[in-house]
Amino acid sequence: MSAARDMLCDTARAVFAGASDIAPVEEAGFALLLIPEADGGFGGDWGDVDAVLQIAGVTVSDLPVAELILADADDGLRAAATVSLMAGAMGQALALSIEHVNMRQQFGRPLGKFQAVQQSLAAMACEVRAVDAAAAALAARLDAVGRDPSAADFEIAAAKLRANRAVGVVTAIAHQVHGAIGFTEEYDLHRVTIPLMRWRSAHGNDAYWAQRLGRHVAGLGGRGLWEAMTARGA
Repeated sequence: MSAARDMLCDTARAVFAGASDIAPVEEAGFALLLIPEADGGFGGDWGDVDAVLQIAGVTVSDLPVAELILADADDGLRAAATVSLMAGAMGQALALSIEHVNMRQQFGRPLGKFQAVQQSLAAMACEVRAVDAAAAALAARLDAVGRDPSAADFEIAAAKLRANRAVGVVTAIAHQVHGAIGFTEEYDLHRVTIPLMRWRSAHGNDAYWAQRLGRHVAGLGGRGLWEAMTARGA
């Protein structure tokens, strides 16, 4: 659905911007996103879900958009959806941080000109991009296997664990570079960092996914892991 994805994202942004509850999201038909066109749905793929949920993770993090789209899904797909929400929220935390340090002056120059701040933001950006890449790889795998979570178990476990582990770094640096303003009710940062901490434990915390990924890798063995990884990249 890549040809229609830009239009889908524009629609999502417009709907989410005016949504104080889930009703406008339901009325817009997002529950039909994964329903085949032959059955009256949008006929979207997981790439569409990833794109929509990344927007939701920024704009309507308190609304159950993922639950609406995945009404009958199991925990594996719900974990995958949570990765997309987290990727969107982390991207927003990074954008807010960059904007703040470029505007905030200290000792006669922007905070962003200080090397220590630049190094912190570089570390944060690496975490954000890693999660975004994990979400994209997960979406590609789910689309390749017809959204069968058992066939994408490795990617789900790896992506959720990577996203979970990034939360601590991203939220800590974001609030550090913002200083006290990052904790205020009026500023937008807490609207993504608080949900990030909640999503970290949703559908499996760090230990759960580390154990699941470890068992998966151990079961494949060294040669089997290499063959499985190269087959996925083919």
